[in-house]
Amino acid sequence: MRSPIDVAVAIVLAEHPGMKFESLAQTLGISASKAFESVKRLTAVGVAFSDGRRINRLALFEFLEHGIQYVFPATPGVFRQGIPTGRSGPVLVDALDAGDEPVVWPCAGGPVRGRAIVPLVPKASDLPHRSPDTYVALSLVDAVRTGGARERQLALQALRQRFGAPTAAVHL
Repeated sequence: MRSPIDVAVAIVLAEHPGMKFESLAQTLGISASKAFESVKRLTAVGVAFSDGRRINRLALFEFLEHGIQYVFPATPGVFRQGIPTGRSGPVLVDALDAGDEPVVWPCAGGPVRGRAIVPLVPKASDLPHRSPDTYVALSLVDAVRTGGARERQLALQALRQRFGAPTAAVHL
């Protein structure tokens, strides 16, 4: 995966197999040509099957578990208003220590003040309204990108449950 958008495209296709490029683009707030190019890259590296409409869930989860924090790291930075994500997102906020500083996607009208990270897609702050399911999934991916061991494990477990991904890979 060469672009952070590729991760978001893979997540959306894992959740909605067979989605058309126009719908995929609208969901993520990107152009249809960017969606098409992303699917081509995902197919080239084996994360998408050759039809470009279905995701190889095992390959996606291997990347999420072992690679995303190195390829597309996200370090919480300055305090900003924003949309909660990662450990502060809708799935993990109640499961983790509330004393931690919130992690957010920067957005002037956001409901939470926290440490900002760069989202995988430029218009991520619109996702809670445009595509709530995608918002939840990408906030879990951000927990993998930014979190410690416990946050990462909880996020990966929640993503596996959402997408029906394999629960264990063979590790040599």
